[in-house]
Amino acid sequence: MITLFYILSAITIATALLTILSKNPIHSAIYLVLCFFSIAGHYFMFDADFLGIVHIIVYSGAIMILMLFTIMLMNLNKEDEQHKPILSRVAAAGAAGLLGLVLLATFIKSQPVINGYEASGKDFQSIKVLGQVLLNEYMVPFEFASVLLLVSMIGAVLLSKKEHINS
Repeated sequence: MITLFYILSAITIATALLTILSKNPIHSAIYLVLCFFSIAGHYFMFDADFLGIVHIIVYSGAIMILMLFTIMLMNLNKEDEQHKPILSRVAAAGAAGLLGLVLLATFIKSQPVINGYEASGKDFQSIKVLGQVLLNEYMVPFEFASVLLLVSMIGAVLLSKKEHINS
């Protein structure tokens, strides 16, 4: 079981790096799908079957299809892309490095919130309990996620809309 975890972790890290470092946006999207599948494998390993299936359906299915359509509709060509000056590249790398240091310091300094773990006896893997928790305690974040998906869909439609020039 531990070797499977290490294999999935290596696949996740490798595909995440390939997503970032790939020059072709279509290849980046494919690597991201592979990364999502390996993360779903982690969920299955931890007996979170419902979460793994939802992760595959939502992320690997719906969101990646939207991203691929957006990439294809934007018609990204290397000839049209302007080369960024070296100063902006250095600034972006510096900002990413600073963000990484802040995240690393946060993880090092963080303390666990729960000192002890007590089993409540509830099965949080059941869809009925998960639905009650999701639609009672976490209703607002659930609605924010649905509004975010709606806005991204509207944005994709607006990006694909071509302007007609009357001559």
